[in-house]
Amino acid sequence: MSSMQPIKQKVSLTEQVTTMIRAAIVAGEMTPGEHYSAIGISEKLGVSRTPVREALQLLEKEGIVTVAKNRGVRVNQISLEDIVEVFQLRLAIEPPAAARGVRNATDADIEHLKSLHARMLEIGETGDGRATLEADKAFHLHLLGLAGNSKLDSVVGELRNLVLAHGQTTVPFARSSQDLAGDREEIMEAIVAKDAQGAAAAVRDHVLRTAQMLIASVCSRTPGLDPEPFLERLDALIS
Repeated sequence: MSSMQPIKQKVSLTEQVTTMIRAAIVAGEMTPGEHYSAIGISEKLGVSRTPVREALQLLEKEGIVTVAKNRGVRVNQISLEDIVEVFQLRLAIEPPAAARGVRNATDADIEHLKSLHARMLEIGETGDGRATLEADKAFHLHLLGLAGNSKLDSVVGELRNLVLAHGQTTVPFARSSQDLAGDREEIMEAIVAKDAQGAAAAVRDHVLRTAQMLIASVCSRTPGLDPEPFLERLDALIS
């Protein structure tokens, strides 16, 4: 099923359009280097050009697309250098935020995280990589959101989007959607146990593992590209 489908008019149409365009890029329906017209996108989504233009402006600010006058929009190609820098930042800020989130979590918060985790496992079984990634994002952002820092929420969301929106994922090249969904057991165990430091360590291991698989996956599809120099730099900000 195509990600570019007509959508219903709701409160934030621009946000919906942004999500749809990002999903189309993740799904490979919009590829780096190709040019797409705002008119064509608006027709596929069944909306006017205004929310499409606004969505493209937001995505351009994130570095995901480039809007060129009279040439439409082009999906940018993310480099391995960009991927390394994104994960350096995630490794620096997500583990301590996860620890703070666990310290702040109420019993109701933990139950909600359990439900998000269960939902991720359920979606993972369907083999739908894009939906699994969205469920994964919801789980992590909710946990980190419990740290109580809205700026951190925004930064982490943008970092994740910068990689995901370029279709740079470990699904299906390095692991299946089931593997992705199941790679949260240690995090969930620490949350349930209210073990803040355990959660920080588990989140760090998870982010590092994801980065390593992603870099290896990209290099395996690029003849002659050695992953080691990139892997060695992953924890440069925290070592």
